[in-house]
Amino acid sequence: MKIWALLAIAVGLVYGALVVAGAAPADTAQSLIQGSLGSAKALEGTMKHFTPLLIAGVAVFFALRAGLFNIGVEGQFTVGAFVCAVVALRMPGWLGLIVGILAAAVAGALWAYPAGWIKAMRGGHEVISTIMLNNIAGQLSTAAVAGPFKDPNQQGTTTASIDPALMLPAIWQDPRISAALLVAVLFVIGIWRWLGRTVPGYELQAAGANPKAATLAGIDAPKVTIRAMAISGAIGGIAGALQVVAYEGRFFAGFSSGYGFDALGVALLAGSNPLILFPSAALFAILAKGSTTIQVMNGVPKGISFVILGLLIVIFAAIRYRKVPVKES
Repeated sequence: MKIWALLAIAVGLVYGALVVAGAAPADTAQSLIQGSLGSAKALEGTMKHFTPLLIAGVAVFFALRAGLFNIGVEGQFTVGAFVCAVVALRMPGWLGLIVGILAAAVAGALWAYPAGWIKAMRGGHEVISTIMLNNIAGQLSTAAVAGPFKDPNQQGTTTASIDPALMLPAIWQDPRISAALLVAVLFVIGIWRWLGRTVPGYELQAAGANPKAATLAGIDAPKVTIRAMAISGAIGGIAGALQVVAYEGRFFAGFSSGYGFDALGVALLAGSNPLILFPSAALFAILAKGSTTIQVMNGVPKGISFVILGLLIVIFAAIRYRKVPVKES
């Protein structure tokens, strides 16, 4: 099936989903854009979604290039955010902030390491182990923030807030765009160049494409697998840390709104090109921010955005990972 035909199917399915939801597609699309990009406040909210989705998308994308489905970025994001908040609150000044982000990277890597080791050394599927680690991360962090790390001055399950003077500065004021966006952009460009221009990047992709062939070529595939999962986890941890120091200023129960899970869709839509993470993350961010507006203005259930994203992921996955027919000689 041609790409244009699959795109037509995608548009038709999205159109049908909106009609079933009782909405006029044209009005809904206009409200979606207005609610996500139509004002400085709307754009600011969209960028708040876009930045963590982009970094978390890099984490998932990196693992995918190694042949790994890191479904655990949600847990790594949560652990990284928690560790960063705790460290930053207990160390003075900018030192605490820097050490907190580094500690978040270590925490994310350590949280992902068991899944990589089980995959490489025991053949256990990383999807199962990372999902279980997600649950553990969520439960432990909630218990910790409800107990020893809870702010005694707050009724909710939350840590104390970081000094606002130590939050990451804005690179633009109206709308406010945090410097965390620059970090996200550097991550994408760095991964793009590293995968395409370095020997370790080639080895990672070779091991992901065919571990047996990579081993025959002299690549230590199990070592590459473990290292790739740990690096993916570290990036996920940094994504959580930046959400703390750029936007939230604290850690609380239910900190992530599903960024780690949405990042899987972001990475899948990007296919094999990390630069496509930019429009992919933008699509997810626009739908996440604009879905509230279409619910209020058009009466469309907010959950329709998940239906649209699901349809798009399925269709674009069919486009990017379709089988190429072999011509007979």
